[in-house]
Amino acid sequence: MATIHVRSIPHHYDLSAPRPGRCPIIFIHGWLLSRHYWQPMVDLLSEDYQCLAYDLRGFGDSQPGAVGGGNSAIALNSLTHSSADQSSQRRRFESYTPRAYAEDIGELMDRLGIEKAWLVGHSLGGTVALWGGHHLGDRIAGVVCLNAGGGIYLETEFRTFRTVGQRLVKWRPRWLKHLPLLHWGLCYDSVAHPLPVRWGRQRVLDFMGADSEAALGSLLTSTTRTEVHRLPHLVSQLKQPAYFIGGQADPIMEPRYVRHLASYHPLFEPNGANLIELQGCGHLAMVEQPGAVVRHLRQILERHPRPATPTVPPRQPLVPQP
Repeated sequence: MATIHVRSIPHHYDLSAPRPGRCPIIFIHGWLLSRHYWQPMVDLLSEDYQCLAYDLRGFGDSQPGAVGGGNSAIALNSLTHSSADQSSQRRRFESYTPRAYAEDIGELMDRLGIEKAWLVGHSLGGTVALWGGHHLGDRIAGVVCLNAGGGIYLETEFRTFRTVGQRLVKWRPRWLKHLPLLHWGLCYDSVAHPLPVRWGRQRVLDFMGADSEAALGSLLTSTTRTEVHRLPHLVSQLKQPAYFIGGQADPIMEPRYVRHLASYHPLFEPNGANLIELQGCGHLAMVEQPGAVVRHLRQILERHPRPATPTVPPRQPLVPQP
C-alpha cells in the first residue's frame, strides 16, 4: 500500500508493476466499500496488466479527517431545514459527486505517470467510471461497469434508498464492529451465495470507517433525479467502448437496469454485445465470481487492443507530503 495526496486528501492505493504494450486497469470501488475487494481480480490479472486499486476520497484508508459519524448528524439534520440550509448542504457535497471523483482519477493518473487506462467500476464506482470516460476523454481506453446500471428514476424507491442509507451512516456505534453476528450477516447481504467470513469482516470495517460527509455526499448527489436521468446521455456520448457486467441475482442493481443503461451505448446494437450477465451472482461480482469477471474482462481488453502510451515519470506532488 502507498499513499499520494489528491485535493489535499491522502489517497491509499495498490499499484502493480507496469506491463509494456498494454493499458493499465484502474479499479474503482462502490459505496461504503474499499480497494480491498478488487484483490482477487488483481491477483489474476497483474501478471499481464498493470493494476491500480485505490480508496475513493472518504472511504477505506483515504480519510480526510475523523472517522465514522462525525458529520452525519449535521448533514442529516440539514435535510429537513430551510432551503438555505439545503443549498449549503449541496455546496458542501459538491466534492463528492461522481464527476468530482472522476476528476480525482485524472489527478491520480498524472501523479502516477499513467497516460492511458481502462476504468473498471463497481456499483457507484461504475458511475464514476462513466464520468471518467466522459471527463478524461482519450486518456481512457474504455469503461467496464460491474453491477452498475440505471438511468430510470423511481421516486419511491430512490427516496427509500436514500432514507435507509442516511440512517445507516448516522447509526454507527463503535461497538458494532465487534459484533460477530454482523460479520456473519454481511456475508449473506446482497450476494447470491454466502461469502467467506473475511469479506464480512471487511465490509464491517469499511462501513464503520467511511467518512460521514463522504458517505452522505456520494449517496445523495448520485441518486438525484437529475443525476440518474443524466446517465443514459452520458453513456450514449462516450467515444470509448463501454461494457456492463451484471449479476443475474443482483438484488441492488437488477439485470433490467443494467441492460437499460447498456442499451444507450453504440456497442449494444444489434445483439447486446456490450452486456454480460453472470448466472448465480449477486451485487459483489468481484468477490463472488472473480474468475468469471476476469475471463470476460480479458476478452473485452483483447477485443479492443490499444497500445498503451509510454508511461512518463510521475509528476511532483502539488501539495507537501506530511
